[in-house]
Amino acid sequence: MRIFSLLTVALGGLAAAPAPNYRIYVTSESGDIVTQLTWDGTALKTVKTVPVGIMPADIDGPHNVTVSSDGKYYYVTIAHGTPYGTLWKMAVDGDSLLGRAPVEMFPTTISLTPDGELAFVANSDFYGDHPRTNVVSVIYTPQMAPLTTIPACDMPHGVKVNHAGTKVYVSCMNSDEILELNRQTLAITRRHKTGVGMLMQHSMIPGHAAPPGGGAPELMHEACSPTFVSVSPDDRRLYVACNHTNTLQVLDAATLDLVQEIETGHGAYNVEPSPDGRWVIVTNKKDQSISLIDAVTLTEEARIPTSKPFPHGVAYSPDNRYAFISQESKGVDPGAVDVIDLTTKTDVAHAAVPLQPTGITILRLP
Repeated sequence: MRIFSLLTVALGGLAAAPAPNYRIYVTSESGDIVTQLTWDGTALKTVKTVPVGIMPADIDGPHNVTVSSDGKYYYVTIAHGTPYGTLWKMAVDGDSLLGRAPVEMFPTTISLTPDGELAFVANSDFYGDHPRTNVVSVIYTPQMAPLTTIPACDMPHGVKVNHAGTKVYVSCMNSDEILELNRQTLAITRRHKTGVGMLMQHSMIPGHAAPPGGGAPELMHEACSPTFVSVSPDDRRLYVACNHTNTLQVLDAATLDLVQEIETGHGAYNVEPSPDGRWVIVTNKKDQSISLIDAVTLTEEARIPTSKPFPHGVAYSPDNRYAFISQESKGVDPGAVDVIDLTTKTDVAHAAVPLQPTGITILRLP
């Protein structure tokens, strides 16, 4: 009888365990779907798959996803169109399409202002002629109306609004710079070079002389090629993933001066700080790993292997315990989402997600 009573109490405790208070959203670029998953501390489970896209004979290419701060809407960049891409606004309740706004060629990342009224979209135009000046699209989200396009730089890829909602930062892959935009004026206020650029000549770089004996200058690669930029929770620092130099640059947001450059794995791609400001994660797209950076000491605490070769995006659980890493597909092998336990600094679980998963975000549930 005592054993039965203890078992009943134990089972009752299990039944009373709190349900996960968040959901993971992942876009699949080659499948025109948004996959929604839950994590219960033990297993990742797919809850539903939402189709997106309007061209049944072609791939529309949803690339990035983000959720509004009020938890009512999520937004998806659709990379391909006729000929331009679009930004979609979806209802969290019911997953219905609420509106579409035209943007430019191959939109990549999205960032919303804290009030949810403006969406900034980087248009990378991977397949156009370069060098050229690409634009950042600004969308008024209540009506999904384009406000303006801001001529930005050569291949803007990452975009992030700071937590105060006053500034917007853009990482420019080809022109090797970070831009700062003013939210009120929608104008570029500062530009910061992250490197000297691709295939620069020694004679063009301060401190480098022409080769001894004359002749053609030696070519060298000194580019950061920043793919993503993110902002610390207190808005005091910027984190820049340098895809070419395999480093993380930490910038002072007030001055845009370089605070420190930290070596990461090969092909640093995405970067995101944890909500509590303790960690910064860099996905190493050519290294099948992530770099876990201590945000205080600015040192790499761990380099954690991932289950698939091409880690892409980063999202954190609201309790700061776990990080979720999207990983792209390779051939017929599906992509995945991995779960990183930030306490043990290990990869503790993963689940297959089909058709080139890229963007990833977290929705807090009521």
